[in-house]
Amino acid sequence: MIERPLGAGDPLFDGGIDLTVILIVVGKLLVTFGFLMVGVLFMVWFERKIIADMQNRIGPNRAGPFGLLQALADGTKLFFKEDLLPDRAERRVFRLAPYVSVIPAFASFAIIPLGGQFRVAGHDTYLQLADPPIGILFLLAMSSIAVYGVMLAGWSSGSKYPLLASVRASAQMVSYEAAINLAVVTSVLIAGSLSTRDIVNSQATWNWNLWQLGVVPFVIFLIAGTAESNRPPFDLVEAEQEIVGGYHTEYSSLRFAIFYLAEYMNVITISAIAITLFLGGPNGPGIPVLPDLLDGVVWFVAKLLVFLFSYIWLRATLPRLRYDQLMNLGWKVLIPLALFWLLLIAALRVGRDAGWETPYIFVGALVIGYVCWAALGAALRLGERAAAAAAGAGTPEEEAIA
Repeated sequence: MIERPLGAGDPLFDGGIDLTVILIVVGKLLVTFGFLMVGVLFMVWFERKIIADMQNRIGPNRAGPFGLLQALADGTKLFFKEDLLPDRAERRVFRLAPYVSVIPAFASFAIIPLGGQFRVAGHDTYLQLADPPIGILFLLAMSSIAVYGVMLAGWSSGSKYPLLASVRASAQMVSYEAAINLAVVTSVLIAGSLSTRDIVNSQATWNWNLWQLGVVPFVIFLIAGTAESNRPPFDLVEAEQEIVGGYHTEYSSLRFAIFYLAEYMNVITISAIAITLFLGGPNGPGIPVLPDLLDGVVWFVAKLLVFLFSYIWLRATLPRLRYDQLMNLGWKVLIPLALFWLLLIAALRVGRDAGWETPYIFVGALVIGYVCWAALGAALRLGERAAAAAAGAGTPEEEAIA
C-alpha cells in the first residue's frame, strides 16, 4: 500500500468523481448506517441482559433467540403508538428536535475508521465513510450542535419539567464539552493532523495514544464523554424523582423512539471516538484465518464491546450524582486537569524539538501546576466564604423582620 501524506483524504477521489465513485460512496453510507443501527439494537439487548445478570434476573428472552429481537419489537411497538402533540407546544420546533439530536451522532460516526484500505470496482478506498482533513474539527462541531436537540425539545414542549431538564442538559453538556475537547486536542497535538485516519496511522504497532499521552487524557475523555451522552451516573437530565422523564417527557411514539435511538447512538459514537483517538482504532495483530480487511473490523468491534460493557457496568454500579457534584467535577477538576495536561504535552513536544532536558520540563510543569491549583483552590475558598457571609447577613428587610 502506498503511503499517503497527512490529510490526503480518501484515495477514492484521487481520480475524480464518476458514477462508480458515487455508487461506492452510497454503498459505504449504507454499510456505516447499518453498522450503527445494528450496534444500537445490540446495545439495547446487551444492556438489558448484562444488568439482568448483575441483578440475578433473566432479562429479555421472548422475542427471538435469547431475546435478541426485543429491541426490534419495542421499536415496532413505538412506531404504531399514537403520536401526541401538547396544546402549548411550539409545533414546528417540537417536531424538529428529535432529528436535531440524532443527526450529529450519526455524522460524528461517519468519520470513524472501521478498517483499513481495500479495493472495489478498480478503486482504492478506506473502510470509512468520510476522511476529511479537518475531521476532528467536524467532530467538535457536531458535538456542539447535539445540545440544540435537547434544548429545543424541552423548550418547545410547553411544560415546566422538560424545560428544567433541557436547561440542566445544556449546562451539563456545555460544561463537559470543554474538558472533552481539551482531551481530544492532545491526540491531535501528538499526531500532527486533524484527520482521524492519520491519528489511527500514528498509533500503529501498539504505539497507542493511551500510553503516549500518559492515560490522563483518556480518563478525562471517558468521564466527560459519559456526561456528554447523559449516561449514568451523569443522567440528571432524566432524574425521574425530580423532573419526571426529562426533556422528552411530552414525546411519544416515533419521536420518543428517535430520542431513545440518539442516546444509544451517542454511546456507540463516544466509544468509537475513544478507540480512534487513544486505542489505535482498528489496528491490532493480524488474525491468520481472516483477510486483512476483516482484521481491522474484528479488532474494532472487540474494543467497542469492552467500552459498551464498561458503560453498562457503570450504570448498574454507581448511584446518580447530585447536580452540584456534577458541576464541581466538570469545572473544578476535569477542565483544569485537562488544560494542565495539554500544556504539559505541548511543552514536551516543544522541548523535544528544542533539545530540552525532559526531567526539567516535568519539574517545571509540576511546580507551575501546583501553584495554579493552589491559586484556584484559594479563589474557590474565598468565593465560598463570601457566599456564606452574604447568606448569613441577609437583606435589610429580613433583619428588620427578625
